[in-house]
Amino acid sequence: MMTGINKKNVRRAGMLSIIPGLGQFYNKQPFKGILFLFLTLLFVIEMASIGGHALTNLITLGTVPIQDHSLFLMVRGTLQLIIVCLFVLFWILNFLDARKVARQWNVLGMANTSARSILKNVWANGFPYLLTVPAYFVMTFIIIFPVLVTLLMAFTNYDFYHIPPARLIDWTGFTNFANIMFLSSYRSTFVTVLGWTIIWALIATTCQIILGILTAVVANQNFIIGKKLFRVIFLLPWAVPAFITIMSFSNMFNDSIGAINVQVIHLINILPFVDIPAISWKTDPFWTKTALIMIQTWLGFPYIYVMVTGVLQAIPDELYEAAKIDGANFLQKFNQITLPMILFATAPVLITQYTFNFNNFAIIYLFNMGGPGDVGGGAGTTDILISWIYKLTTGTAPQFALASAVTIVISIIVIAISLIAFKKTNAFGKEGMM
Repeated sequence: MMTGINKKNVRRAGMLSIIPGLGQFYNKQPFKGILFLFLTLLFVIEMASIGGHALTNLITLGTVPIQDHSLFLMVRGTLQLIIVCLFVLFWILNFLDARKVARQWNVLGMANTSARSILKNVWANGFPYLLTVPAYFVMTFIIIFPVLVTLLMAFTNYDFYHIPPARLIDWTGFTNFANIMFLSSYRSTFVTVLGWTIIWALIATTCQIILGILTAVVANQNFIIGKKLFRVIFLLPWAVPAFITIMSFSNMFNDSIGAINVQVIHLINILPFVDIPAISWKTDPFWTKTALIMIQTWLGFPYIYVMVTGVLQAIPDELYEAAKIDGANFLQKFNQITLPMILFATAPVLITQYTFNFNNFAIIYLFNMGGPGDVGGGAGTTDILISWIYKLTTGTAPQFALASAVTIVISIIVIAISLIAFKKTNAFGKEGMM
């Protein structure tokens, strides 16, 4: 039976831990108490010396041009904001820890009090966290930090007319988002570019998936001779760097001297009753978009081919033999066995292919720099959102804040579509069934 001396007041432990460390001292854990107090003291010193000033500057973004650099102040303030959030998380964990240990005293009549026992318990029960916490800590500063800066920048007037330190940046709220949605020039450009971005991502990705699955299924048939040769050929688009391939295709699709018009179409026209005129691949928006989709299909299908080939080789032959006994033909076996198994194993990766092409900057810019022509707002007729953002930030009159707002819109769209697709396909829910 527990003695009164071992009982702890859970509420008191929580109240004392308002100052991190005091709750741990109350629970007779001096090692934790000293460590938590030390971390708290470091945070207080940091806030008193530079942290508070950094947060103040984040609010004002500077008051004196030339002397204050608004962008640097935003970056430092954002970094300080992350530090504050980390300390708040630490404070919450400290509060929960104090109450948890107090309950252990009341239930078990004991708790780990020495530094050795605490460290031993952490090693035994918290080893996964010891491995993952450093990764999350690094991720916070190399991923969340720049994302947060971009997010904050979208609520400012950072543009060609407000470039620090000569001019200060000011907070403008949701003005940039309102301009995208309601200002006629930007709204028209945004809708047009977004529409083509969606069409591009859907058609180009679907084509590469279909071609990848088709080539994998055909190459995996037993009656195919020279499978190794076909596998090497199918991997060639993947083996050559995409940069080189895109630039080569850019030359091949040249309207006047490109190989497609000069040689391929000329060779086809030799056939009787065939007279195909030269196609304006790089000066007509429709044909430029067609060329881009064909090139991406060529570049993207080898990855799907390799992935699907691995899935096909893992399908038991007994399934096909049973289907053959039941009288199933090739299409029935494909629809009932092959395709469901492929989608079952590759659905998450196939979804990421759509999100990748949604932001596939390289092919759009390298092939024809988003041209031909433009649709206003600095965007070309074949620009997708990500390449439009690039032009907004590198043009003669850069619109950094507007580009940040468009970036946030892209992120919301991609995340929403991905989450919906993962939920509808139950992509990760199937892992427990495998």
